[in-house]
Order: sequence, then structure tokens, then C-alpha cells
Amino acid sequence: MRSTAGSLSVLHAACSRFEAARRLDAVPAGHRFRNLHGHGFTATVHARVPEHAVAYAGAEAAALQDRLDACTGLLDYGALNDKLADPSDANLARWIRDRLDAPDVDRVSVQSTPYQGVEIDSRGHAHVWRRYRFQAAHRLPNVPPGHKCGRLHGHGFEVVIHANRDLAGAGPDVDYDLLDRLWAPVAEQIDYRCLNDVPGLSNPTSEMLASWLWQRLAAELPTMSWVTVYETASCGATYDGAIYRIWKDFTIDSAARLRHAPSGDPRHRVHGHTYTLRLHLAAPLDRVMGWTVDFGDVKAVFDPIFRSLDHQPLHERPELTDCDTTTIARWLHARTRRELPQLVRVDLFESAGRGSLVGADLAGPALPASTAF
Repeated sequence: MRSTAGSLSVLHAACSRFEAARRLDAVPAGHRFRNLHGHGFTATVHARVPEHAVAYAGAEAAALQDRLDACTGLLDYGALNDKLADPSDANLARWIRDRLDAPDVDRVSVQSTPYQGVEIDSRGHAHVWRRYRFQAAHRLPNVPPGHKCGRLHGHGFEVVIHANRDLAGAGPDVDYDLLDRLWAPVAEQIDYRCLNDVPGLSNPTSEMLASWLWQRLAAELPTMSWVTVYETASCGATYDGAIYRIWKDFTIDSAARLRHAPSGDPRHRVHGHTYTLRLHLAAPLDRVMGWTVDFGDVKAVFDPIFRSLDHQPLHERPELTDCDTTTIARWLHARTRRELPQLVRVDLFESAGRGSLVGADLAGPALPASTAF
């Protein structure tokens, strides 16, 4: 499902939005979802698009986008019950996956609101997710003197809970209502609180908070896949019960042109993007600091690399053989890993959801964007 060049794998990504109405007759009588209602849906696909399947090298993400748009266009401004007997988020994602004219699809997700969705993984399992927000203060007691996180401060935290509804016999059937019921007593312990005063959270880093949430939810939700904590809109941590991963987001405003695009293609011309870059890092947990890597250290170490790309003409850099997102992401992975050996993956998007994922480990959820800002 994933292409490999050396030790790195590559997935191309595309994202498409559509408006549609539906009713869900499979839910219990009286449930609000049985009423005819509508959503602004977002569909996302990650797939390997080989070079021989596109007009020129570097067009993979754009070609995947065209295929996804053609597929969601069949649903746009329509009644989903005319297409599917039960147009749940999971069934919608599977419908798109089955009709998507793309090779080697790794995962497909459908987000029906900013706070809920389903991701179908490479095995075909549906991971239902729900997003929650809470307001809290915290301080990190073990940071060096002068570190800003040592001062009492606060965040509008966000949490995303993923659970696998296709692990047979492993727990209750997972739906959004179940996740809401399980979240409510946990939220009571942390919302509008100082996290340092909560039992078990004396050192409330993003990683420790994700672990704390996992411990309190896993007993009643044995099919939980991941807990993700957004400390801010641009950084956070994910925990799967064994492995901690963190990420840090950046936006890069750069000019570019695709050298391999034919002269009549607009991508051959000098143009530009506000790229969204996400660095994923994984490392053993530092039991004293309570983190894998300090977000501040990631930002400081990456800053020279960021400055070399931001507000720059990328097509004039000799070390970049082209300016498609896969080529840039590969270069970023190699360059950044010299300074941050904990780096496991680079996501680079030239527009919302369209781009490339490059790394030695592409596992983990396709995180929805934060709603915090």
C-alpha cells in the first residue's frame, strides 16, 4: 500500500468538499439523525499514485485530486439516500473508496462536521472519531528556569478520540453518542481546571495528558485507536497505548514552478503556494520532562531550514530537482532529520489536504485541522 524508495515511504494526498443531505434510518427511533438533514462534508484520500499513471512526474497529487473531485461530484448537492441505503460517515467513506479511480489507496476519511468523522484504514477498518474542547491552565514543573512553559498559563485544548468499530468482539459498537457519553465524566475532571491539581497530572505535558486520557477511557473503550491532544492549533501529541508521537505545524509562503510540467500546463509557470508543513516526531518518553521532544526545541532547530524556504523562490534552489510536494518533502525529511533524528514523517500540502506524506513511518490518524483558531 505504500511505496518505498530506500527507507522512505510516500503517499499522495487529496481533499474534496461537498454539500449533501441525508437521513440515517439505522439509528434508534427518535434519534435526531433519522430526520432529513445536511452537512458540508470533507473527503480525504491518501494513496500511492505511480509516475506512469500521470502525465508527468510531479503531477501525482493533482491527479489524485481530480479523481477525488470527480467522485465527490457525484454526491455534491444531492440526497445521499439515493446513492446509499445507509449513508453513514463510514459507509460514505467506503463508497468513495470503492468508486475512486486511483491505485493503491491507503486510507479514506469522511468528516461530516468539524467535530466528527470516520477514517477507513488500509485494512478496511473504520475508525470513528470525535473532537472535544476544554479550557484549562497548566505549568510544566520540570522545565529549566526561564522556560515559558514553567509559568502558569492556559490553553483551549482540543482532544480527538479515535476508536475502531471493526474489531469484532472487542467492545461496544462505536458511534458518536457512545464517545460523547464516555467523554462527559472525563471532561468534568479537566474542563475549567488547573491540570496540575488533577490527580495523575502533576506534569501535564501534551504527552502525559494523552496518556492520562487513554488510561481513563480504555477500560470502557477497548477499541480505542488513538488519543490526540492539540495543545495549540499547530502542535500536539498522539498516543496509541504504547507509542507517543508529536507534531509541529508551519506555514511556508514560497514561489515555485514544476520543471517537468509541459509548457502549456499552468504549473510550468512561476506561481506560489502557502504550504502547510507538519513535522512528525517519535521518541521514548523522557520520564523526568514528561515529553518526547520539546516543541520549543523543534521550532528553534527547524527555524534555519524554515527561513531558507519561506518567502523564497523554491525553483531556484539547486538542491531541489523539482518543486512538487513529494520532492520538497523528501528534501525536507533528509535535511531536517540531520538536526532532529526523532523525525519520522513529513507532511507537505500545497493547498487544503493536497500534497504528499514522506517518511519511514506513515502510521497514525489523518488528523483533522484544529478548530481552535
